[in-house]
Amino acid sequence: MGNQRTFASMAWAQKGKVTRRERFLAEMEAVIPWARLLELIEPHYAEAGNGRQPLGMEKMLRIYFLRQWFNLSDPQAEDAIYDSESMRRFARVELGDEVVPDETTILRFRHLLERHGLNKAIFDAIADLLEEKRLLLRAGTIVDATIIAAPSSTKNATASRDPEMKQTRKGKNWHFGMKLHIGADPCGIVHTVTATNAAAADISQLPALLHGRERVVFGDQAYWKEADRQSYECRGVRYRINRRPTASAPLSARWKQINRVRSRTRARGEHAFRVVKHLWGFAKVRYRGLVKNLARAHTMFGLANLYQLRYQLLPRGASRAL
Repeated sequence: MGNQRTFASMAWAQKGKVTRRERFLAEMEAVIPWARLLELIEPHYAEAGNGRQPLGMEKMLRIYFLRQWFNLSDPQAEDAIYDSESMRRFARVELGDEVVPDETTILRFRHLLERHGLNKAIFDAIADLLEEKRLLLRAGTIVDATIIAAPSSTKNATASRDPEMKQTRKGKNWHFGMKLHIGADPCGIVHTVTATNAAAADISQLPALLHGRERVVFGDQAYWKEADRQSYECRGVRYRINRRPTASAPLSARWKQINRVRSRTRARGEHAFRVVKHLWGFAKVRYRGLVKNLARAHTMFGLANLYQLRYQLLPRGASRAL
C-alpha cells in the first residue's frame, strides 16, 4: 500500500466498529500461506521491462481471492476496490497510489492462473500445508457431489446452451448445469475435486476421488455398488457407503439405522459445499465450459479448507476476532 493516504482512509482507520467483512478478511489474511502461493505463481508472472510495468503479483492474487469470496465479475471486482475500504486494505491498494488494477488487468491475471494450471497448484499447496499440520487426514474419504446451475436459455450471442453442460433430474425437479465431485477427509476437508456435466452418475467419479491410502470410504446411496463393496473390502478398505434399496429388496429397519449412523459422518462432506455455494455464491457457473469452472472450484475449495480450519491455523496468541 502506498505511503500517501487519503482523508477517507484515515477517517476509516479511526472508526470504532469492526465489521463482519473486516473480521473475515483479517482471519483469511492470517491463515493464507502467501509465500507458498506466490512462489507457485512467480515463474509465470510477467517481469518488469521497457514496456508497461506489471502490477504487484501479491496485489493481484489478493484481488483474485476477493473475487471468489464475494462472487464478483472482473468489472465488479474493479468497482469493489474503489467502493470498499476494507477490500482495498486487504488488497493493499491505496487510492492515492498511481495505479489501481482495472478490469482488464484482473481478467488477464485470471487467465494466467488458468493457462498454467495454477488454480490446481494453489489447491494442492494448501492441502499439503494442512497435511503438514496434521489437519488433513488421509485415513478415510467422504465422497459427495453437488449440482452447479448453468443458464438454460439460448438468448445469447451464440443462440445456444453451453454444450458441456447437461440436464439431470433430482427428485421431481430438472437441473441444467454441471456437477462438482469432491473427496473429503472424515472432518470435511477437501483433498480432491473433479467436474462433470450434471447428467454424469456420481459413482462414475468414485475412483478419481480416492487417493489410495484410505482405510474407510463414506458416501450416499448414489455410490452404492455391490461389486465395489466386495472389491474394497478385499483390499482392507471398510465400505461405509449407504446401502441402496431396490423395488424387490427394500431396506430393513436394521439397514435404515445403519445408513443413519453412516450419514452422521458422511454429512461432514457437505460442509465445504455450504461454504462455497451458500456463503461465497458459487451456485451458478460464471464461465462456459468445464475447465474454467473447475479452475474456479479448485481455488474456492482450497480457500474453503482454510476457512473451515481458520481457528486452528491462526497464529498462536491471535484473537479470533482479530
